[in-house]
Amino acid sequence: QVQLVESGGGLVQPGGSLRLSCAASGSIFSFSSMGWYRQAPGKQRELVAAITIGGSTNYADSVKGRFTISRDNAKNTVYLQMSSLKPEDTAVYSCNAKRGPLTISWGQGTQVTVSS
Repeated sequence: QVQLVESGGGLVQPGGSLRLSCAASGSIFSFSSMGWYRQAPGKQRELVAAITIGGSTNYADSVKGRFTISRDNAKNTVYLQMSSLKPEDTAVYSCNAKRGPLTISWGQGTQVTVSS
């Protein structure tokens, strides 16, 4: 089973930026899509951004224009560049890999805290 490992989380001030990385233990070509999800305390997990094997992307309305998802196939890594961060972006961010509608793997998550 392919394992996903996230990194890059931390504490950042409002308006700041962070880049999250999701490194897969195997080829990401085997996945039809990969995505970033987040879960804040007391809230349901939500999709933040996703990217298909063909490079198509989609974003939650709350992050459009501020977050960018990308993939480096040679490094088997998916990134989430987050800019203009807001306190409401505070959450545990997790990486997900799918084949069609089926989830194949989840990462362990990385904490992002936006606070002054």
